[in-house]
Amino acid sequence: MEYRRLGASGPVVSRVAFGNSLTAGNQLDDRAAAACVRAALDAGITTFDTADAYAEGRAEEHLGRALAGVDRDSVVICTKVGRGGGPGPGALSRSRIAASLDASLRRLGTGHIDLYQAHLYDDSTPLEETMSAFADAVGAGKVRYVGVSEWAADEIGRAAALARELGIELVSNQPQYSMLWRVIEAEVVPACAPLGIGQMVWSPLAGGVLTGKYRPGQQAPAGSRAVAAKGGDVSIQRYRFLSDEVLTAVARVADLATETDLTMPQLALAWVLQNAQVATAVIGASAPEQIARNLAAAEAVLDPELLARIDAALGSVVVTDPGLTLSRMLRAKAAAPSPATL
Repeated sequence: MEYRRLGASGPVVSRVAFGNSLTAGNQLDDRAAAACVRAALDAGITTFDTADAYAEGRAEEHLGRALAGVDRDSVVICTKVGRGGGPGPGALSRSRIAASLDASLRRLGTGHIDLYQAHLYDDSTPLEETMSAFADAVGAGKVRYVGVSEWAADEIGRAAALARELGIELVSNQPQYSMLWRVIEAEVVPACAPLGIGQMVWSPLAGGVLTGKYRPGQQAPAGSRAVAAKGGDVSIQRYRFLSDEVLTAVARVADLATETDLTMPQLALAWVLQNAQVATAVIGASAPEQIARNLAAAEAVLDPELLARIDAALGSVVVTDPGLTLSRMLRAKAAAPSPATL
């Protein structure tokens, strides 16, 4: 396993991180979730990603129990705040952050969070209030580093400037990124690089579509995320990854994988890690053996010719529109007139 600093001044993270957004508390019971965490540790993974919103807090609880007894200084625990929350103060308001942080610390069974990220941009809360609350959390020793997740380039730039005024650094952005979903390349990555903000990307296998198990014109396999994982079907269908056009293109990439020493999932993960701005890629697993199989990608080097052939195989199904960064998508949806006003 290789390790890299996240951003210019963030924690040192494993090139592959383990995340439990759709597994612990949903797909897996405590024993199975713990087995996956042990497999990740055995493989050299030091970085673990979760959020207060995953499985309504159960994902944090699962991770906390799985890491109990592990040398705390040997792992980087990352969690997020600011997704949902219902009526009342904004999701990234000072009061919500303070309450959510204390709840996350309790569920994770730890005295500090290594990386605390703002989960989606909150239009209802002044950004100054959010960043001030983050600075206070760092000052109190409850958080070591701060970042954001799925923010647009202009939002990240303003947050980074405010953070520096408050004496802290924004070290990370956690966006979706894969062969199929490249919306961060045009604006987000160029904005982050000079600010020393690293990318901790999620869904490098496009929700499992880049494993090759979904075939054009065929039903999704029984037990797969598209039909069985709570929330998994939504995350895949949201981006139309299961359309025949996309699956046909993915099948062409799978043919290219047979020419290498990599499986299709390994090739997809290796592709993401070729981007120099990607410090770590977050993978999930529903079984321990999946982790070991995919980690061969961490040390793979893809030559320029293969990268070009992958681009040609995918063609027009690649999504690059920076307007599809999740915070922008949600803002556009909220601003759209309802049918009753048309």
